[in-house]
Amino acid sequence: MKKILITLFMSTMMSFSLADGHSPEGNWRTIDDETGEAKSLVTVWIEDGELMGRIDTLLNPSEPNPTCDDCKGQRKGQPIEGMTFVWGLEQDGDEWNGGTILDPANGKEYKAKVKLTDGGSKLEVRGFIGFALIGRTQVWERVE
Repeated sequence: MKKILITLFMSTMMSFSLADGHSPEGNWRTIDDETGEAKSLVTVWIEDGELMGRIDTLLNPSEPNPTCDDCKGQRKGQPIEGMTFVWGLEQDGDEWNGGTILDPANGKEYKAKVKLTDGGSKLEVRGFIGFALIGRTQVWERVE
């Protein structure tokens, strides 16, 4: 009986850990789609059904403590580290879409959609103007 309970407990714990891998929530390393270089460490979370993302650390910034000088509104001139740069995405099946992503390098905002791949170890992040066909995709890596 004790072995059965231990096996049941372990199976339950494994299923919870697998379920976590099927959520975009967590820590990610962004990879530049043009250079293939890691650019930043970000945190993605769900708040009130909305997927959001924050830049925690810039990797190899060109200057110390860069700010988003080309951003508009409340983000203009604010530090990039700590900035929420993804917001408004809502779950639609196995994708999250309908939101916005900010490129702090140029201050431009794009429509966005994201999708988990490779069993939850990678996140495809697409920013686009108008139609999803016209845009760029980055593949982020989960950081454990």
